[in-house]
Amino acid sequence: MGTIEDYNIDEIAEGAILLDGLEDAIIGVVEEFGNGRRVLYSTDKIINILMERDGMTDSEAYEFYDFNILGLHAGEQNPVFLVTE
Repeated sequence: MGTIEDYNIDEIAEGAILLDGLEDAIIGVVEEFGNGRRVLYSTDKIINILMERDGMTDSEAYEFYDFNILGLHAGEQNPVFLVTE
């Protein structure tokens, strides 16, 4: 079995919402009985991307994540996020 990078997300989670520019934060795909597959993102990786790519401070990145990413509702196959802190 390979890593998530070895797979085409569109094929294993057809119709799932993908976040533009945050592909490197994808850590897997989740499924739940009765629902379509959804993409799993690492919150830590998202925050790091926002800080490095966009020059945000830690608090700016968390605020942006909370309001613009976590608060996004784009449909039933909305992404899900793993928090490790």
